[in-house]
Amino acid sequence: MINSQIISVINQKGGVGKTTTVINLATALSFQKKKVLVIDLDPQGNATTGLGLSNNQNTNTIYDVLNGKCSFYESIKTTKIENLSIVSSNVDLSGLEVETASEIRRAFLLKDKIQDFLKSDKNSFSYIIIDCPPSLSLLTIMALVAAKSLIVPLQAEFFALEGVSQLIKTIDRIKVKLNPELTIRGVLLTMFDRRNKLSSQVEAEARKFFENKVYKTLIPRNVRLSEAPSHGTPVLIYDHNCSGSKAYSNFTEEFLKQENIMESAA
Repeated sequence: MINSQIISVINQKGGVGKTTTVINLATALSFQKKKVLVIDLDPQGNATTGLGLSNNQNTNTIYDVLNGKCSFYESIKTTKIENLSIVSSNVDLSGLEVETASEIRRAFLLKDKIQDFLKSDKNSFSYIIIDCPPSLSLLTIMALVAAKSLIVPLQAEFFALEGVSQLIKTIDRIKVKLNPELTIRGVLLTMFDRRNKLSSQVEAEARKFFENKVYKTLIPRNVRLSEAPSHGTPVLIYDHNCSGSKAYSNFTEEFLKQENIMESAA
């Protein structure tokens, strides 16, 4: 059985680079011949469209998995990128909270579906990366329960750390009640502007608060990073020479080195 890593990329604030991080980390890992599955758990379906798939197609989505209409395996779609697959999402997912109101184990719905798939002979993925919605909703709680580790994108802007303290409280509650194995793997600073003094101040505060959990790589503000999703393509393919691509390549190297350190410490 393959030891698949389940990683949620989370921040309850929107527009901090969550989906961009999911898409480009997954792409960079697939370039390294790692088999990667992205789960789009956001009803907006931005990871779906960002990887070139439609979020309007009448195909099996994560919503169909969670409400029992199809199996997890039946919802997996290939993308145009070798080694990279996705479980897509669309606006139907926003109704799940109301529809599952009477279910006792609803916080475990996603975890149970993923674990059944991992135990089957159909799993070939080294990484399962979950793109969370920009809120502390039931969907986010499901992602926190299903994951072993978290990556927190943090925009280098005013109020960024204020929002994270609320997220940390939620993570701590989930650890106590639902998922004691959950850890923050790392904090990734995004939208960094070296000309802006505030970016450096946020970086200093983040490193003080999270210490060695903050990745050395800083993801810059970059026009090409913003343009790539509208073309349904990760920036690493859209423009592999831009500063955003180079930063995500560096981040992926750091991510993999961190893994080697974790394995040697185990």
